[in-house]
Amino acid sequence: MRASDRAYSTLREEIIDGHLDPGTVLGEVEQSARLGISRTPLREALARLVADGLAESSRGRGAVVTAVSLGEAPQLFDLRIALETLAARRAAERAALADRVDPAEAAEGTDLPSRFAALAARFERATSALARGTDPSAYYALTTELDAALDAACANPYLAESLRGLRLHLGRLRRLARNSPGRLADSAREHAAIARAVAAGDAELAAAATTVHLRQALAHLQDQGADPPTLSPPQSPTPTTTSTTPPPLQETA
Repeated sequence: MRASDRAYSTLREEIIDGHLDPGTVLGEVEQSARLGISRTPLREALARLVADGLAESSRGRGAVVTAVSLGEAPQLFDLRIALETLAARRAAERAALADRVDPAEAAEGTDLPSRFAALAARFERATSALARGTDPSAYYALTTELDAALDAACANPYLAESLRGLRLHLGRLRRLARNSPGRLADSAREHAAIARAVAAGDAELAAAATTVHLRQALAHLQDQGADPPTLSPPQSPTPTTTSTTPPPLQETA
């Protein structure tokens, strides 16, 4: 992996995970030293963050982490509902044709009904633990698996790429919401319903289950109460950095 790619990945995850707060100045000198790379690949990484909407250029200050607010949820979910219901529909349509898959493809492990049925079972097993208030980290990892499975199964790289970009902003919104054991358990059941519908090859049910889940997720975000104030960029030009220093990145040609 190129140094710019690794720097981009590190900074992107730090922004999404909340380790780099809105308003944080991503100064070239400080970030290149922290990440152990030269300023040229760092500039490339920062340009990609700006293109993603995770940072914005600020005259005289370099790049600054953009603000995020629960007020953005309705607009983001308008797009999310349109894209994810289509992805679920296409994945189910392909699963319905699984018995016609080319043998060579099947030999590589392409078995959509079984894959999504297994995901559904894992979501169902997670519900009781989530309802008890268990740390949801493993559940979030499981939702990432489902997202990746749908991206692959929809067989539309343009759709999958659009969803990946959208999830960057949705991940930041999730950090603003309070965890609710009851909502997390319901969400796991809703994900299980989506996966079961895809496994069954029922495109209409897969799209409907996705719509139900996303509308419930949006309602939960909107019920969070007062939206925490977004942070304004700090007045001092001194960049803010994370307390944890990642291992230096090795530059490649």
